[in-house]
Amino acid sequence: MSDIAIDANFDSGNIEVLSVTGSTAKLTIRKDHQSEFAQWFHFRVCGAAGKEMQLKITGLNSSAYPGGWPGYDTCVSEDREYWARAASRFDKDEEGGTLTISYTPASNIAFFAYFAPYSMERHHDLVAEAAASEGVELLRLGTTLDGQPLDCLELGEGDTQVWITARQHPGETQAEWWAEGALECLTDPSDPVARALRARCRFHIVPNCNPDGSRRGHLRTNAAGTNLNREWDNPTADKSPEVLAILGHMDATGCDFAIDVHGDEAIPAVFLAGYHGIPGLTPEHEAGYDRYQAILDRRTPDFQTRLGYPKAAPGKANLSMCTNQVAHRFGCTAMTLEMPYKDLVDAPEPEQGWSPERCKLLARDCLAALLEWLDEVR
Repeated sequence: MSDIAIDANFDSGNIEVLSVTGSTAKLTIRKDHQSEFAQWFHFRVCGAAGKEMQLKITGLNSSAYPGGWPGYDTCVSEDREYWARAASRFDKDEEGGTLTISYTPASNIAFFAYFAPYSMERHHDLVAEAAASEGVELLRLGTTLDGQPLDCLELGEGDTQVWITARQHPGETQAEWWAEGALECLTDPSDPVARALRARCRFHIVPNCNPDGSRRGHLRTNAAGTNLNREWDNPTADKSPEVLAILGHMDATGCDFAIDVHGDEAIPAVFLAGYHGIPGLTPEHEAGYDRYQAILDRRTPDFQTRLGYPKAAPGKANLSMCTNQVAHRFGCTAMTLEMPYKDLVDAPEPEQGWSPERCKLLARDCLAALLEWLDEVR
């Protein structure tokens, strides 16, 4: 039996091959550059049509979030368009923690990833298509350390300043799938929710805050090994030019409502995290977040409030994080939207689990919830 071939030298690729025997491989995840974070993987396998493969990703007890592996099934695609799930089993006692992926491809090529990848090529397609839509302005906020553009799309004629930031953590590709759904909705001239929102709001959307980490195949950091979502209190040009550029433009426009979009490795649910614990938080300020969360919970069964992060104690919020800094800096309603890598525990879908399609649908519900929230604010 000839050996399978495994490659990851492409946009967002990440895997190291330790050994290959027939259709079985032992692998490990490469750490982010100048960082200890390791969790994202994305690779292709050739030469296994009709063969059951056993792909073993080892050393996962020392990954960034070991709690993400139990109960997780790997994303797989043979055409890079439709992403299903491959049966996966985690054994913490095998080779320092091993995820064994079992899959029999119909064709001679299959791609595997931690979540459905969102390539930089697709990002540029998204930006170009949105920018060609009526009423949309593309701003190049700055340049990353690797020399890539940092894109911001703006639209709407209203006075309410709405900021949407996505994919500060590049391995959280759910976030840019969500941003694609949001942009498709907002640029649709026939969508009634979009029409109403465009009339009342001015949107500032950064669909990918971390192009360098995205292309490099990182989990959480940029080209300098910096976690951008810990830079919002003091961004610098040498460590976090992305945050420096975004926050500078946000200071110029102001912010009345903000969503920072992410993915969570361990929690099998969609949930929000707010700004509890910021200095000087008042009940009125907190109520804006509570109202939005209640509206979204009512609108879609893919959202819930039972699972999530613990609230920070009064005065103990981490102001280096986007949501906390923005809520404190502008006195606005802000939130972190978290989506899972695993399937939803309350609404499982065995074929795809949590998927790009569901990310995009969730974005539409989030925008509809924003319109209802604005009606309550008046």
